[in-house]
Amino acid sequence: MAETTDKDDLLSQGKRAFQRCQDAESDNRLTALADIRFSQLGEQWPAEILKQRQMEKRPCLTINKLKAFIRQVVNDARQNKPSIKVHPVDDFADPKTAEIINGLIRNIEYTSNADVAYDTGVEASVSGGFGYWRVTLDYAYDDTFDLDLKIERVANQFSVYGDPASMAADSSDWNVAFVVNRMTKDDFKRQYKGKKNTDGEAACVDFDSDAWSYDQNWYDGEFVMVGEWWKREEVERTIMRSTDGRVYYQDEIEADEDLQLLSETGALQFDTGPDGQPMSRVVRSYKVTQTIMSGADVLEVNDWPGRYIPIVPVYGDEIILEGKRYFRSLINPAVDAQQMFNFWRSASTEMVALAPKVPFLGRKGTFDSDNDRWQTANTQSHAYLEYDTEQPTRQPLDVGPAAGALQEALNASDDMKAITGLYDASLGARSNETSGKAIMARQREGDVATFHFIDNLSRAIRHTGCILIDLIPKVYNTARIVRVIGEDGSQETQAVNQPTPVMDPQTGQPMQQPAVDPNTGQPMTDDAGNPMMEAVMAMHDLTVGKYDLIVSSGPSFTSRREEAAYQMTEFVRAFPPSAPVLASAIAKNSDWPGAEEVAEKLEALNPAAQQQIPPELQQALEQLQQANQQLLQQLAAMKEDKSIDKFKADTDRMKAEGDLDNDRAKIQVEMIKAVDAGEREDIRFQRQAATPMRQG
Repeated sequence: MAETTDKDDLLSQGKRAFQRCQDAESDNRLTALADIRFSQLGEQWPAEILKQRQMEKRPCLTINKLKAFIRQVVNDARQNKPSIKVHPVDDFADPKTAEIINGLIRNIEYTSNADVAYDTGVEASVSGGFGYWRVTLDYAYDDTFDLDLKIERVANQFSVYGDPASMAADSSDWNVAFVVNRMTKDDFKRQYKGKKNTDGEAACVDFDSDAWSYDQNWYDGEFVMVGEWWKREEVERTIMRSTDGRVYYQDEIEADEDLQLLSETGALQFDTGPDGQPMSRVVRSYKVTQTIMSGADVLEVNDWPGRYIPIVPVYGDEIILEGKRYFRSLINPAVDAQQMFNFWRSASTEMVALAPKVPFLGRKGTFDSDNDRWQTANTQSHAYLEYDTEQPTRQPLDVGPAAGALQEALNASDDMKAITGLYDASLGARSNETSGKAIMARQREGDVATFHFIDNLSRAIRHTGCILIDLIPKVYNTARIVRVIGEDGSQETQAVNQPTPVMDPQTGQPMQQPAVDPNTGQPMTDDAGNPMMEAVMAMHDLTVGKYDLIVSSGPSFTSRREEAAYQMTEFVRAFPPSAPVLASAIAKNSDWPGAEEVAEKLEALNPAAQQQIPPELQQALEQLQQANQQLLQQLAAMKEDKSIDKFKADTDRMKAEGDLDNDRAKIQVEMIKAVDAGEREDIRFQRQAATPMRQG
């Protein structure tokens, strides 16, 4: 508990701050209250008109169509709940530690019923324009000193007053906020009688004293208001960097005896500058305090460990005009159309209801014989009616005005759809579309028209994740065992902020690695020269490293099996021929009774499964394939050897044939030469014989 020097000054500051917040939010709160009463409580007739019509005994029908629009958006948000996913950022952040933080956040959401807080906040924003939830600290169990974080819903959205100067979309820049609680005087006395204020004096429970007489915001004679005044102030802090790269705040070192001891023994050393002194610099940070106050006392002043005010707003339709933020609900523009719808439906009902009261017409004396029954003919049913002179007649019902009123009511209904952007297809009614693609397109138009409500919910949950990431190193800062929840809903315990052995998933035993001398950095050996082994240790230190987050929206699943079944079903819708293949897997991942039996039967119809071979035949086939492969290799080798022999034989044969051809060619040439020589000799002889001998 922090100390204050002047209680009265702090109390007056808090009251002035509350007055500023109250004045800034007056318009939003009045509009939200009117919208909620109109849409949720059905108070849709102006008070003076309602009173007048009731005096005249005229119908005042309220056919509330706006709740269907609200449920459509709220239930869509429930089905597509955004989820927080943490990722490491700097060198000291570990992916495995990020997974543990993810599981820890899921456990925080599970144990504190965060779904209820989220649903309450988004419903308040859709129906009133703004809603809230908050992050709190509480002991994990009654018999422990360990603290746990929780996410709590704010059931009364009008109990929170935000910073009038805030302009951030998620209000992460809040520097002031109030959470008020109104209680009776008896409840206040019972809760605070005997309590001490920050000055050590008894809390003022005497409502006749002057302390309660001048401010009706805090005490109106019947109810007492107790408020939490959250204040965030900018402060300067000095940081220093150790030789291993970690950054410490100087005030944290001065307040932590363990860090001081490490620094004195030299185990913790810091980078030094040219002057030999530890390097440091001044950074901007924030300090958050919570002040519990009544109209007469400051009851408590507590320091909050985080840098954000732990109240998360989720907004509806936001309009910023001339520096002021206006928040409106989904149905705010449709109020007039709903009132017109009620009026015209009441008018048409009144016209039709008056129709049986059209009087009977007849000559004088016609109704004398059965006068008692004729007097009640418009209000009671009689078996017969008698008349004297001639049959009475009745004026026909003029349905023209009623038809016109019904048409106007229809126009008002269409106006509500056009204003909200939610048409019949979005509300589940049949429309002119016949194909599934056209129906989905019309439904998507409704989702797009109201998507800013879902997007604002994602921003609020992201800001919640930022608050949790900021608080986890400061709350879970000691060696302890925490429960983490996986994406598939599985639960396990993890040791954090302490060394733990890494287990081998196959053997279930701690993993081993060679031991290293921390002084020399060399592997350590035993007397025999064998390398020494040590367990692989993991240090899931939540107090070091920086982490960031993303928020993803989608259908809310209690397990990965449900998500798998949903995704496979959507795939079958997009590609129907895949249904025989995926049918068994969809049934196996479903949670309805008998799903496993159905999956086995569908597996027999799977075309891919019908071509499967039993395991024993599959093993024999693999052995035959191996033997066949060996035979093919041997055959290839044999073919290669025979090819070489054949090549040699062909070469010898070709050489022999070539030699033979050469010899034959030589013989032919010699013969030609011989023939040519013989022919030339014969010709010469013949020429000589034919020439006459000359006489001398």
